[in-house]
Amino acid sequence: MTEAGGIEAQTDPLHRSRYRLVIAGLILAAHLAVGLNVFAVSPILLLIIDDLSINSTTASLLVALPLLVAALFGLPGGLITMRLGLKRTFAAAWVAIGLLALSPLATNFASLLTLRLIYGLGIAMVLTATGPLLMQWFRPKEILIMNGLTTAVLSLGIALALATAVPLAEALEWESALGVFGTAGILGTLAWVWLGRAPPREGNLSAAVPVRGIFLVLRSRGILLLLAADAGVLIQYTALSAWLPTFYYEVREMSLARAGYITGLLPLVGVFAVLAGALLPLRFGPPRVFLIVPGIMVVLGGLGAFSLDNTPAIYVSMILVGIGSWLYVPTLLSWSMQLAGMVPGNVAIVWGSFITVSGIGMFISTVVVGILRDASGAFTIGFLICSVAGWSLLLAGIFIPGGVYHSQGQPEGQAPL
Repeated sequence: MTEAGGIEAQTDPLHRSRYRLVIAGLILAAHLAVGLNVFAVSPILLLIIDDLSINSTTASLLVALPLLVAALFGLPGGLITMRLGLKRTFAAAWVAIGLLALSPLATNFASLLTLRLIYGLGIAMVLTATGPLLMQWFRPKEILIMNGLTTAVLSLGIALALATAVPLAEALEWESALGVFGTAGILGTLAWVWLGRAPPREGNLSAAVPVRGIFLVLRSRGILLLLAADAGVLIQYTALSAWLPTFYYEVREMSLARAGYITGLLPLVGVFAVLAGALLPLRFGPPRVFLIVPGIMVVLGGLGAFSLDNTPAIYVSMILVGIGSWLYVPTLLSWSMQLAGMVPGNVAIVWGSFITVSGIGMFISTVVVGILRDASGAFTIGFLICSVAGWSLLLAGIFIPGGVYHSQGQPEGQAPL
């Protein structure tokens, strides 16, 4: 029996357990909490800049540095998850998110940034632990659907934060608005401690991949192309999400509330796109289509979002880039799980690598746009640089090896690593 087959046999009772619905709810709640806080500061950056007397480059660190922390902790986080265990990892992640509820007590930039950095650790722990937890509780077809749902609720959280941050800041002050989003972490901590369960055979995590075998897991051409694809999309997505509200306010002369609403279309349409991305591959193929078509949308929509000044055209561009930036995600995650041999420890390593590579790119993109804005007085150069990265998804769809992914089983010709 293969190792992957052994794990499947061992966890089959969990696959039939109704309690996996509770686990599904807790996983979805964790991703919602991550989404609520990742770009919560973006619509109110101007308020923070004015109140704390900082420049755009410094303000960009509130978005960029948590992503960098998540990136740097991504691959190590996969190893830590294997050693610490899923239950403790998720508990620590919830606490890290919940500390953002203390934002009203952060009276200066340093203390606010510290809370955001701890939150960055929470991002990494949630995302690296989700893959192994899904594999031990759910069937392969259910995993594809769950990958879509987790990404959808994360996108929904981003949309809610972008749409409500300005009204909350106007009603409660911006510090309290950030604290409201952080309370999701406190509620999640209580729910996970009470209801969270990890499978009893977590030894499979630590046994799956020795540290020296990390590069063996990541050497696949398919894995490398998927890493590049995800990083390129998120570089553009993060730059637009972080700076379009300010860009629309300063350059397109929109109100902050309207600018936040328009930017909120990116994750809002993504909720529906990622659900479609989870269901359509079950009936339509080949899976590379779900990289190529979103790749085209990302390229066209990303350029139009900042280069067009016609309001209807801006809406169309935002919808295109919003769909493209989320439609591919279930296919990418499920494809990576297949390439990792369907072994939980391998998946923790691969997903941690996604966080590291994409997170570093997201950090760089946010800071680059802020630096170029301060240096040139314009956002366009930074946006153009980041839009070039968005081509990676289309190119990955074209060049990724064919015939290696099946939505319900082992990759063709691929043995567990």
